[in-house]
Amino acid sequence: MQICIPTMGNKGLDEQVGEHFGRVPSYTLVNPDTNDVKIVDNTSEHMGGQGYPTEIIAKLGVDTMLCGGLGRRAIMMFEDFGIMVYVGATGTVRDALQAYNEGKLQAATDKNACSQHAYRKQEHQHGEHC
Repeated sequence: MQICIPTMGNKGLDEQVGEHFGRVPSYTLVNPDTNDVKIVDNTSEHMGGQGYPTEIIAKLGVDTMLCGGLGRRAIMMFEDFGIMVYVGATGTVRDALQAYNEGKLQAATDKNACSQHAYRKQEHQHGEHC
């Protein structure tokens, strides 16, 4: 199993979870079976590279994504790749993993998607809208 968490840097389990999964500088991958931790730079088109974040994450062999929130389109793209997404992750990677293991994160659905992500020109704060 490979779990991916959008992160703000390269501190591994101690790094902060990023609020917008597509625009974070990095993704932290954790294999809970082996405790391996790998940090991957976000090279998607959102960061000046190529491809969507969901495509890049799928190529890394990710089974599960833990994030704060994301839009409906991203949820559908993850579903197309067979990646389960859970929302509500906050704090550090370690905190997000603990919340996931304790069943405190919710499976991403149309009902808990961040509707503001559909409007690229509109800026918003996740704590207020998602």
